[in-house]
Amino acid sequence: MKTQKRIIFCLSLFVLGFVSCDNDDDLSANISINEGPNGDIGGDFTGNGGSTSRTFTWRNNLSTADYNADITSAMGGIFQMEVKDADGETVLNRSLEGNKEPDSFSGVTSSGTAGDWSVTITVINFAGDGSFTLSAGD
Repeated sequence: MKTQKRIIFCLSLFVLGFVSCDNDDDLSANISINEGPNGDIGGDFTGNGGSTSRTFTWRNNLSTADYNADITSAMGGIFQMEVKDADGETVLNRSLEGNKEPDSFSGVTSSGTAGDWSVTITVINFAGDGSFTLSAGD
């Protein structure tokens, strides 16, 4: 009886568009963070269709940051990098879509307040790998 109720519940949610009852336990994604010399920060990410997000604090003593990201993905998914300054203001919000050009971005963030910056890296339904870096701007 429990199994029957679960199937009916899952089908109801599926029909309403809220959730899929597929077993996607095999999907995964991982983000690693690496600190470099001179306060640089970077990391790598991988996925086989899974989704994850990681937020960390990065000390930037300047008002801008140089950024770079590159992905390799034949399947799809999304990589997103969001950076907020010490006042919580967004100075960068960029993303890349897998299996589409461009597959990289780089540049300088908008100007913000120096101090502890918040960096959020997110991968959604991402199948592939990639890397990103941040360093204090000019």
